[in-house]
Amino acid sequence: MDGILPLWKERGMTSHDCVFKLRKILQTKKVGHGGTLDPDVDGVLPICIGKGTKVIEYLQEGGKIYEGEITIGFATATEDRSGEVVETKAVETPLTKEAIDQMMATFIGEITQIPPMYSAVKVNGKRLYEYARAGETIERPERIAVIKSFKRTTDPIYHAETKTQSWRFQVTCGKGTYVRTLAVDLGAKLGYPAHMSDLTRLASGGFSVGQAVTLAQVSELMEKNQIDQALQPIEEAMKDFPRINLTTVSWQKVKNGQVLPMNDFGLKKMPGKLIAFFYKDQLVSLYGQHPEKDWLLKPSKVIRNEV
Repeated sequence: MDGILPLWKERGMTSHDCVFKLRKILQTKKVGHGGTLDPDVDGVLPICIGKGTKVIEYLQEGGKIYEGEITIGFATATEDRSGEVVETKAVETPLTKEAIDQMMATFIGEITQIPPMYSAVKVNGKRLYEYARAGETIERPERIAVIKSFKRTTDPIYHAETKTQSWRFQVTCGKGTYVRTLAVDLGAKLGYPAHMSDLTRLASGGFSVGQAVTLAQVSELMEKNQIDQALQPIEEAMKDFPRINLTTVSWQKVKNGQVLPMNDFGLKKMPGKLIAFFYKDQLVSLYGQHPEKDWLLKPSKVIRNEV
């Protein structure tokens, strides 16, 4: 079984829990996920199966779309609603829609983030959440994130009893963006401690809500021998990459992992970081520029050597 399964991850489960369960349901060990989702977050989690595991890293490179809720008035240790409250500041006067929108717009483009202490980023060989659970604080490296869109989607609601304010949002962002941190940083710019009080991932790796299936649905499809209805081809992961269709002669060379001149394909320069080679409409290999000879193409990853 080879392909990509857009899974709808339900809340309360880790991404690894999903992989573990799917190995049993699909009866195969070659299963991996294309982008971690926190237990409190639900949404689209691309699952790579069989030869599909060879394209996991390229799925993770793709953009993501989230919808959620930001609450200002208090911050938590985990930057989401599950953490211990670490800072409060009463919202005495509700913020206007205009003030919120104006500040959200300042996050569009390339921004710098400091990953949350409760995250899987590694520092000195240990994950940040390991330091956090041990009660240790450590200097965290800054990271660049790309925000394509960041918009408020509901009117702000003022909670007079708790003196907090919240509103829902949608964000389209690049690889490695911490939406929790986006909420916290927005709150800071607005003058308040904040946290991400709700989050759902609507799209990831080119797959969206409409294609996603739950674990229960996967199990049912397997019982009916209809899993192909949910399984997407590996080729879907590479649809945004430059594509070259191979002739039978070229396929023989690619199949054997040969270094190839760009001229063979009418190229004067690389059209992207990697080129997806297809033979008989199947993805067979990924080629990149030779590190020393810029007129040559070198295999980066073999996907199939039989078609």
